[in-house]
Parts: sequence; C-alpha cells; structure tokens
Amino acid sequence: MDMLKIGILGLTGVMLAIQFKGTRAEISLYMGVALCILIFAFSMEKIGSILSQILSLKKYIGGSEAWLALILKAVGITYIGDFCASVCKDAGYQAVAGQIEIFAKLSVLCFSLPVMAAVVENISTIVGG
Repeated sequence: MDMLKIGILGLTGVMLAIQFKGTRAEISLYMGVALCILIFAFSMEKIGSILSQILSLKKYIGGSEAWLALILKAVGITYIGDFCASVCKDAGYQAVAGQIEIFAKLSVLCFSLPVMAAVVENISTIVGG
C-alpha cells in the first residue's frame, strides 16, 4: 500500500512539474527536487526495519561489525550517488550526472576490495593453498 501512495505522489508531482516546464523551467526543477526529497523522507521510515535485518545478520558473520559498516556505506554511497545524478539529469547536466555515477561506482569498488580480498583469502585457506 505504501508503494501505491508513493507512486501516486510521484505521478502527481511530475504532472504538476510538467505544467511549469514550458513557461517556468526553474520552478519545475525545484518541484522535482522537492518531490525527490519528500519521497526520500518517506523511504527513511523503512530504514529501521532494514537496519534490524542487517543487525540480525551480525550473528552469522561472527560479530564483525566492520563488514556491516562496509555494507551500509556501500548502500549509502549508491543511494546518494543515484539521487544526485538523477537531479543533475533532470536539470539537464548529463555530463555532471555521469561523473557522479562514476565516482559512486569507484567509491563502492574501494570499499569492496577489502571484502573481496578476505573472501579470496578464506577460499584459499579452505582449498589449502
């Protein structure tokens, strides 16, 4: 039901923003950004349940909170990068949006390399190499 509410909110906001796009493009952009922030605020309600699920995974990975921190940072980077790139695309700055997306991907790669190294190390320990 929440998805239906967010979908209706998004479509209504876009329809209103389209009305201003031809005459007052800056108002249309501001409406789009405000709509994104409003939907982001609604999505924050889901963060509590997501965090509780992630914390329940802690018992399966031996209590290492460093892994959970890496996962949360990667998710945060991808979400913020996508949000900012989408706003830039709506404003007509596709090149800036592309650079934000590339930076977000490289940042996630930097966070994931230690995880990948640990996985390879565990596999080599299991295999006996």
